[in-house]
Amino acid sequence: MAIKHSIDELNSFALDIIQTTGKEALAFSGKGRSRVKFDENLVTEAELHLNRYFQENLRQAYPDHQTFQENQIAEAYSHDENRYLWIFDPIDGVDNFQAGIPIWGMSLALLENFWPVLGLFYMPATNDLFHAQAGKSAFWGKEKIRVTTQEMVDDESLLLTFSRFHQRYRSEFPGKIRDFGCTGAHSCYVAMGRADAAVTANESYQDLAAVRVIIEAAGGKISKVDGGDFHLNDYLDGRKIKDHLLVASPENYSQVLQHLNRI
Repeated sequence: MAIKHSIDELNSFALDIIQTTGKEALAFSGKGRSRVKFDENLVTEAELHLNRYFQENLRQAYPDHQTFQENQIAEAYSHDENRYLWIFDPIDGVDNFQAGIPIWGMSLALLENFWPVLGLFYMPATNDLFHAQAGKSAFWGKEKIRVTTQEMVDDESLLLTFSRFHQRYRSEFPGKIRDFGCTGAHSCYVAMGRADAAVTANESYQDLAAVRVIIEAAGGKISKVDGGDFHLNDYLDGRKIKDHLLVASPENYSQVLQHLNRI
């Protein structure tokens, strides 16, 4: 039978490995070829190296734990016998990463018997570390964070979006609309109250597994832009999420939605 570990022990490992892996990532950041807009070879090399680095360290610490790889859940993952599943996303914000723009990060989540227990998002270039244990507080470093409790959006509100938002929506949002090119960062900025909401598209389970824990621990939620409930575990099989999603506090969720008109 698999060994059961304390949440504090697992959390300590997660905090350490995501920061040491972040140092590895910095060796690749901004090294894209200047004559091409997007250096796919650099991103592939970096992702392979970071995945290998994480896997080797995980095997040394917890050889019986499973990993979520290539958008496919490990076949050996099950209740009880193989109770732990790690979800590692090495680069969120690949365009920024290869160009040397510092808004990119990596995420790490842990499931125990199919329930999320840990979520971490680390931005190595800025040394911003967001983390949470499910059902507890969310943190930015050592500081507790919380979504905004403001129930109205106004001209000082901030909505973070994906790159082709202007092609998909007619917006009447009264505040500022920005795209920083990194879904994880967008979600964490909402979790700490710096942004009111974020709209995301074309995500996967691997993209959202960690920030889901952080958002919920900070008092926010992820819902469908059409107003329906969203359940991330429905996508544990690796399917792409076709729905557009809204990350926001429950207090201003409906306020943001009323300003978004899908084309």
